[in-house]
Amino acid sequence: MEISLSGDIARVGPSATMAVTQKARDLQAAGRDVLTLSMGELDFETPAPVKEAAIAAIAAGETRYTAVDGTPALKAAITEKYRRDHDFLLSPEEIVATTGGKFLIYAALRATLEPGDEVIIPSPYWVSYPGIVRMCGAVPVILATQAGQGFLPDPQTLKATMTPKTRWILLNFPNNPSGATLPLEHAAALAEVIEAHPRALVLSDDIYELIRFDASPPGPLFAKMKGMRERTLTVNGVSKSHAMTGWRLGFGAGPAPLMAAIRRVAGQTTSNPCSISQAAAVAALGMEPSFLTDWRTALRTRRDLVVRTLNRIEGISCLSPSGAFYVFPDINGVVKRKGLADDTAFCTALLDEEALALVPGSAFGAPGFVRLSFAAADSVLEEAMGRLKRFCA
Repeated sequence: MEISLSGDIARVGPSATMAVTQKARDLQAAGRDVLTLSMGELDFETPAPVKEAAIAAIAAGETRYTAVDGTPALKAAITEKYRRDHDFLLSPEEIVATTGGKFLIYAALRATLEPGDEVIIPSPYWVSYPGIVRMCGAVPVILATQAGQGFLPDPQTLKATMTPKTRWILLNFPNNPSGATLPLEHAAALAEVIEAHPRALVLSDDIYELIRFDASPPGPLFAKMKGMRERTLTVNGVSKSHAMTGWRLGFGAGPAPLMAAIRRVAGQTTSNPCSISQAAAVAALGMEPSFLTDWRTALRTRRDLVVRTLNRIEGISCLSPSGAFYVFPDINGVVKRKGLADDTAFCTALLDEEALALVPGSAFGAPGFVRLSFAAADSVLEEAMGRLKRFCA
């Protein structure tokens, strides 16, 4: 029996990062010694206080339904996080917790988009953004950025791209996959352009907020700018900052009417986030951030190793990322020298020949690049760099 799919779903492909990772797992199951640098998660352990809080919640019987948008304890912890870290005051009506940050993004777009609406997405972008937009029946409009400009969206190009159909601008800093961070003055220039379009909303994906290596300002930049609070959704969570990807807990802050609509979407789909994950997130948000200093130090060392090695390979050039835990090198020179078709062929051949899994840049809207996660042990990265150099020789 053939099952026909809806038009919106038929236009959405599988996640490229998941596809590469699954192929790597298949090769591992077949006995290959595969190094996987394709996934977006830290290799550090979830902090002990977080795990202990989850165990305590189970023992205390906190295993029932909660409010759709999160427990009072979790919403209080989120409120305190924004007050403590950013001097940004929120009411409970402006906060929603969801089953992962990805669902929060989907729920926000699903609650606000109509057929024909446009969503501007600077590239390189997280692989799921265009697919989520298409699932909501809207049109992703890609705004290309350049490595020479640090992968930052140009305000004048944004101005020329916006139309009366523009409903959202999706901004992600620190950026996945480029690792770019957003200077305050650049954010202000973008906000000035957006403010001239009354219907346009901003989705600021801050999931890598705490993993940055420069002095760029963290937190709800756009929401704190004049005239922008009532049109900005700030998305965050504990998956990247506390090595909790599998716990599936995201949260957001935004104008109360939008958050009420997101609650309605969640109420008819996922219902509440996992009660145990919520208890764990309360502990995570209340932790002293000293552990992050050690994590950032380790990540900076790994970043420098990888960037240094990549820039010594003929045909590859790589900026040093100022946030997140990815490098995004230009591999066009190697593609041309080896007679490969494109970046996808590069990654396929690299996986087949050297058992090293990276993600092609075309999945992020940037053909000719690849994404490499340096969230791996030093020994793994050294071996991976050796395989990559051998492949590119």
